[in-house]
Amino acid sequence: MAAQSADPAKKAPKVRAKNRTMLLVLNVVSVIAGILIWWGFSLAGFRLPAPVEVVERAATVIGDGTLATDLAASLSRVLIGFALGTLVAIPVGFLMGWYPVARAFIEPWVQFFRTIPPLAIIPLVIVLLGIGEQPKIFVIFLAAFFACVISTFQGVISVDRTLINAARVLGSKDGGIFVRVVIPASTPFILVGMRVGLGASWATVVAAELIAAQNGLGARMQQAQIFYDLPTIFVNLIAIGILGLLMDRILLFAETKLTGWQERR
Repeated sequence: MAAQSADPAKKAPKVRAKNRTMLLVLNVVSVIAGILIWWGFSLAGFRLPAPVEVVERAATVIGDGTLATDLAASLSRVLIGFALGTLVAIPVGFLMGWYPVARAFIEPWVQFFRTIPPLAIIPLVIVLLGIGEQPKIFVIFLAAFFACVISTFQGVISVDRTLINAARVLGSKDGGIFVRVVIPASTPFILVGMRVGLGASWATVVAAELIAAQNGLGARMQQAQIFYDLPTIFVNLIAIGILGLLMDRILLFAETKLTGWQERR
């Protein structure tokens, strides 16, 4: 009986490895199918550049350094704005969730301003801050902040009261409960908010660069639009998608490491 009961435990890693391999194969098949569909639309007469044209344009902009310059400009804006927004959002979210008085003061303003799209604030920010880097970083900050602060706040108020009460029974003070119970239980919510904020940051930086920027992926697409240069637009769209996907995978990897105690399907 003991040998039989050990078999499922030995088989589990093999099953997980097989599932991961299957998912990877399906991902590759999905990407290839998407490219073939895209190619089919271009051959059918739709106003789309063929994948070969996009690859050739990508080789050109990589070779002359244009893509690297634009990637560096957009990525630096996203990283700075996203980092600042997240660093401010997490303590504010904890404050709102843990202290009812702070929630009463802060929540109305958060709920009011988060309904205003950061893109709608761009004209005002440009008037107040000019057309340098500050307005672009500021609107990215807003996009990341509101996505993360709400998730952090939701994470704190969703902590199981039984865990908090059990910690109090065992003699923990508020500080210990906050560090050992509230923060770990809120971590999955924070990371989800960061992933949402990252997507919002990329959307915001592209829009900001479309309006007022000399370099960056969004600015390059705006210039390509004027000359109806579809291959360049596609190259920049694909670059944004790949870079955003890689950054999201990094956050997802961090989530699996920081929330290993959580049950997963």
